Amino acid sequence: MKTSKQLSRRGLNFMADENYRPLFFHRILITIDEDDRPSTARAFRFALTMARDYGAELGITSVLENNDISIYESLMPAKLNQKRTELQNIVKEYADKAKEFGVESVRAIVSEGGDVDDVILQQIVPDFQPDLIVCGADVDFASHGKPGAIGLRLARKSDVSVIVIR
Repeated sequence: MKTSKQLSRRGLNFMADENYRPLFFHRILITIDEDDRPSTARAFRFALTMARDYGAELGITSVLENNDISIYESLMPAKLNQKRTELQNIVKEYADKAKEFGVESVRAIVSEGGDVDDVILQQIVPDFQPDLIVCGADVDFASHGKPGAIGLRLARKSDVSVIVIR
């Protein structure tokens, strides 16, 4: 095997070239979709492992979607607050599990709005500034139009890397 000095002399200094350096993620954002627990569970396990092994900060997010709230519920502040609290508790449970797993830096993020992908990309990503977004494939319970719709839209629109876990 040739040494890096020998490769460098031949114009093949791979390690000096940015394209050949190991790629590490420092801020990982996992999207939690309570409508698709199997897919979310697999994505969560993947994000936990990456965050722990890389020593990365893990952001755990879920969005209270407008279509999860009926017109009737939207007129009742107590019902709306109940849904918010339920979602906050779910995300907190995931954050607690991440800490138990060994992830040192965990941040729970709950938001609400229209399309999940737009809320994530326009509100959550600029605030958390991840270098990787992990989401489930949304295949078992495609409540977002088509199977995998959220992951596909995030991958298409995002400026950061997106991994969709099936």
